[in-house]
Amino acid sequence: QVQLVESGGGLVQAGGSLRLSCAASGRTFSSSVMGWFRQAPGKERDFVAAITWSGGSQVYADAVKGRFTISRDKSKNMVFLQMTSLKPEDTAVYYCAVGWGRRVGNTVSEYDYWGQGTQVTVSS
Repeated sequence: QVQLVESGGGLVQAGGSLRLSCAASGRTFSSSVMGWFRQAPGKERDFVAAITWSGGSQVYADAVKGRFTISRDKSKNMVFLQMTSLKPEDTAVYYCAVGWGRRVGNTVSEYDYWGQGTQVTVSS
């Protein structure tokens, strides 16, 4: 059974930084794609960033390019999202997800397993 556990969320002032972590277990992830999505109250779940487990190819949403960085530690089965220059509009629950599709996907349907989410709140 695949499990994804996020951590690292919290309250931060605008302009600050946070680093989210996602611990993955339960399956071999060597051919997977790991993604981060976020969902604000009353809104749909939006793509943030994704990375291939083996090759390290990365894709970012336009809203976070240049501010967020996705990375992974294969030895520890972990994925990270370093967030800098945070804005109030970044406030959301952030979810880690994993899929085994053919591309580095940016849609919810391309991911098979999800974590429970971690809250990020950016105050102005």
